[in-house]
Amino acid sequence: MINFGEFIPDQPALNNAGATVAKNVIPAATGYRCFNDFSPLSGAADSKILGMFAGKADDGSVALYAGDAAKLYEMNASDSALTDLSLAGGYSTSTDNRWRFLQFGETLIATNYNDNVQTGTVASSSAFTNLSGTPPKAKFIAAVRDQVMLGYTNDGTDGEKPYRLWWSGINSATSWTPGTGLSDYQDVVDAGDLTGLIGGEYAIALFERAIVRLSFVGAPLIYQVDRLTNQRGCSVPGSVASVGSAMVFFLSDDGFWMLRGNELMPIGAEKINRWFLNRFKLASAENMVSAVDPINQNVIWSYASTDSASGENDEILIYNYNLNRWSFGQAGCDALAQLFTVGYTLEQLDNISANIDTLPASFDSAVYQGGSFFFAAAKNAKVQTFTGDCLPATIETGEFAVSPGKRALISTVIPYLTGVSPTVTVSVGSRQRQIDDAVFGAAAGLNADGYCPTRSSGAYHRVRMNITGEWAVAQGVDVDAKMMGMR
Repeated sequence: MINFGEFIPDQPALNNAGATVAKNVIPAATGYRCFNDFSPLSGAADSKILGMFAGKADDGSVALYAGDAAKLYEMNASDSALTDLSLAGGYSTSTDNRWRFLQFGETLIATNYNDNVQTGTVASSSAFTNLSGTPPKAKFIAAVRDQVMLGYTNDGTDGEKPYRLWWSGINSATSWTPGTGLSDYQDVVDAGDLTGLIGGEYAIALFERAIVRLSFVGAPLIYQVDRLTNQRGCSVPGSVASVGSAMVFFLSDDGFWMLRGNELMPIGAEKINRWFLNRFKLASAENMVSAVDPINQNVIWSYASTDSASGENDEILIYNYNLNRWSFGQAGCDALAQLFTVGYTLEQLDNISANIDTLPASFDSAVYQGGSFFFAAAKNAKVQTFTGDCLPATIETGEFAVSPGKRALISTVIPYLTGVSPTVTVSVGSRQRQIDDAVFGAAAGLNADGYCPTRSSGAYHRVRMNITGEWAVAQGVDVDAKMMGMR
């Protein structure tokens, strides 16, 4: 059997130990799994969603929030509508900014850089207001120990400071006067603009040309600033995704990296970096979004490819950090987030769909259980789950030679996959010389005997499998090859 190994398009096709195409699939330990399409969970916002968040109150109640260019919303569990909770007059989020959220106790904080920092109370359905204490406008927000930290700031005194980190007083989201309650700010010079901020026991700040750790040490210094590297930074703000502060993933100028502790590790080198950078539409880099799905150990980036005429996101890149394997999908979205479900009664499910068969997820899905984790996307101005039908998948093996330099005939391909009656076709691409283009024969379906009859001759071969319908795992293929002119 030729196993469907890891997706490594940066390597030559010949003797590629992995897969040269892994489209609309999820990496698995042995092969690939189905990648489910989006399924709408909420009603529509007025325009493209630019951020999502789920807050949980002390009594366990959950509320799901979203923001578009002009409004902030809470999802109503009774009918899944997005209810406007905006400050009077609304907002003016620019095209190169997004909404970022933070829960601090039961206080919900939202920032988009263009408007005053907003606040509300988790699960109260109360309208947002300006956060008191005159915090600066900011692109990034995080909680570090007992303080709120803002990054890439703009205040009435110093104006825009793309390299500034500003933190609140201890145990206060409204104390922003430097020198009061251990509130202060720190400028990180010679590192470029801030592109990401991760909170926790300490802060990780990613800049264009450096990565910095801020550790709380108390007065008078408050935070000790250590540069983890001056050799590399994050080039695209939307590429930053993390598992707390334990693992931070980001895109640099030369590809994808992971920061684990103090160690920087290349995760895309000689695998997908060149392939991705050739596909990535740099002019639309501000649209890139990312998040970690910790249940499935996947990091997902959505971005605009060079095929996107509008510059809107049209592809997804997937990295499983447990398996160290990649894949991609043709299913772009506008936002990604880890969310908690608000919970539904049977009567509320009637408001979503009158028919159990047409619910966006199966009747017993955790999506409908209050407080259950789910990984979400935003598309078509709606919150979406990854619970739709399997997307049409394509997996292509590396290229192999039956006998180097000699022509062989591939007459049979046996696909190995599991599923509920999926439709499977295979085609074989062959060429006589490495300088030739591979020519794929007609796609052959799976017959009653469990194989796909093909007829393709050449010195070098590769197999392409296309899958539609519901399926589980695709492991690889077997081929029946005969040397030409030999019996």
